[in-house]
Amino acid sequence: VELIVVLEEMGRSLLPAPYFSTVALAANAILASGDDSAKKELLPGIASGETIATLAFTEENGRWDEAGIQMEATKSGDGYTLTGTKMFVIDGNTANLLIVAARTDNGVSLFAVDGDASGVTRTNLSTMDQTRKQSKIEFADTPATLIGAEGKGWDVLSTVLDLAAVGLAAEQV
Repeated sequence: VELIVVLEEMGRSLLPAPYFSTVALAANAILASGDDSAKKELLPGIASGETIATLAFTEENGRWDEAGIQMEATKSGDGYTLTGTKMFVIDGNTANLLIVAARTDNGVSLFAVDGDASGVTRTNLSTMDQTRKQSKIEFADTPATLIGAEGKGWDVLSTVLDLAAVGLAAEQV
């Protein structure tokens, strides 16, 4: 309820801040993942305002469903590497934490990626709404850390996308 009130006021003033991407998308993905370690590590920076975060899940195919997530995550030592492209990433140009959806052998999973990690290339996209910046983000053998259970990423994303729809509706009010 509190988030809805804040988003409604931000929409009223057309505030061009990375709040929606950081809180409504990325923080909700971390919370919904059920990963206590990721919550402890990542949420304090978001709460303090030191971390700008976003969720990267759509790809060049333009699909918004589980089948549209084709980026692959490869096991690498005790972590993973990501290779592929994410499109229409809200505030992807400034985020220093990227929550990325990619496929493992067990299905869609979520990964935390440092915005300055090796292999990350960002390209700003032209948008009609200049208050909502979007980016194309390319990953080339980029180191990533699994968030939540492997193969359970779509369950988390379905919840987050429902919450995001409610948040966008409040912002539009």
